[in-house]
Amino acid sequence: MATTQRRPTESQSQSHLDVTGAKHRSLWSDVWRQFRRHKGAVAGLLVLGVIVVGCFFGPMVYPHDPFDINTSIANQPPSSEFPFGTDNLGRDVLARVMIGGRISLAVGLTAMSLGVIIGTTVGILAGFFPKLDGWLMRGTDLFLALPILPLLLVIIMLFRDSLRNAFGPEIGVFLLVVFIIGITSWMQTARIVRGEVLALKSQEFVVAAESIGTRKRNIVMRHIFPNVLSPVMVAAALGVAVAIITESALSFLGLGFPSDFPTWGRLLFDAKDFINLTPMRVIWPGVLISLTVISVNFLGDGLRDALDPTLRSK
Repeated sequence: MATTQRRPTESQSQSHLDVTGAKHRSLWSDVWRQFRRHKGAVAGLLVLGVIVVGCFFGPMVYPHDPFDINTSIANQPPSSEFPFGTDNLGRDVLARVMIGGRISLAVGLTAMSLGVIIGTTVGILAGFFPKLDGWLMRGTDLFLALPILPLLLVIIMLFRDSLRNAFGPEIGVFLLVVFIIGITSWMQTARIVRGEVLALKSQEFVVAAESIGTRKRNIVMRHIFPNVLSPVMVAAALGVAVAIITESALSFLGLGFPSDFPTWGRLLFDAKDFINLTPMRVIWPGVLISLTVISVNFLGDGLRDALDPTLRSK
């Protein structure tokens, strides 16, 4: 007797297509989807992107030289030829603001990287190895108790001239500023990472790795470190803002970069004596510092929410 095959119904075929044709949802696609829901983070990313592109690529197409001195056009107000005006030596303020942004952003990123590396290392060692916990955390508390700004001023006064002679006036000051900001901004990251490591140590996958004799170094690198990346990324985003503000404060006090090596803080320091004559010289770098810091803070908030698995699953 001949057998007949039943053809699947349209609903069964559609259901099969939905199951087999569904796109695979990766971790980073879920993170990006959650990040886009944070309107402030998206706006901060756009504003920060505009600032970064303007600072790094703007001088390539802008016609005025930031170091060209022409006293005949000194202290000009904003105009079509000089959108941000000129300074007391006739240098274009917009060109100097873009060049200064490069240095300020470079200082922020480099100092943040140093601080995050130190903080992550200290946090993982303190959280995973109980014998080191007390020593490392007491050292962290010691750094937290230090008055940061006076300490920075003392270090700069002691080592600025020697580094200038060794590496040059620009590179020497850059290395000094990045180093002192990095070694004084790692403590919060260390505390956050330590708390995450203490929570991860009791998880089943870490206990299982220890039970089969996995080396502690491999446990740290393969199981602990990847799971603390979320708070580290958030701390890194916020660390950029702290580093930019610290560098601006040092430069504003006249202890940062030299006058021929402009940063946003140095531009503020140079313009303060002419605030009554050309107040816009103070406004432009101040606005850019504020926009950058606010954008980075919103970006950090968005990353924190996007990397939170409890929010990402909703």
